[in-house]
Amino acid sequence: MKKSLEKPNIINVEVVACSQLFTIEAVDLTFSNGVRRIYERMKPCDHEAVMIVPILGYNLILIQEYAVGLDSYQLTFPKGRIDFGENAFEAADRELKEEVGFGAARIEVLGKLTMAPSYFSHRMTIVVAEGLYERKLQGDEPEPLIIYRWPLDNLLELLNKPDFREARNVSALFMVREWLVSQGRLNY
Repeated sequence: MKKSLEKPNIINVEVVACSQLFTIEAVDLTFSNGVRRIYERMKPCDHEAVMIVPILGYNLILIQEYAVGLDSYQLTFPKGRIDFGENAFEAADRELKEEVGFGAARIEVLGKLTMAPSYFSHRMTIVVAEGLYERKLQGDEPEPLIIYRWPLDNLLELLNKPDFREARNVSALFMVREWLVSQGRLNY
């Protein structure tokens, strides 16, 4: 077994750029072998997010929403920020009500993901939601979201959709597939 590496020593952190949404930091550090480098990263944030994989009957529920980074509409699972004072379950239930118009009687954690950890500290909890019941809350979306039902027995066909490419969605799809198999509800 290999010896674990010693974390680099951070010499200095300096803000190099700011926008309304992002703060970029230059991180000056020295590695245990003496090599010194400056890396850039987004300023770490304590806020986490949640992505919900809702199951209604024999279907997944997805939404279509605008993604400004791609300048296109994307097919995605509902997701959002975990607000202060909320846990992942409460945030998942709230986001589901805001974006899809359903609450969930059962929510189970499938796993946690990071996104581009060389640049971001972003963490996202992936949950599955079942026992859905109608309940709508006002959300912060600028336009109504289009809701899609996707059959569980055709799960992996989502990977062929050109508007379903975002890595967190693909990861969540495989997580829920493994969860469904472990529940004896899907055979692969």
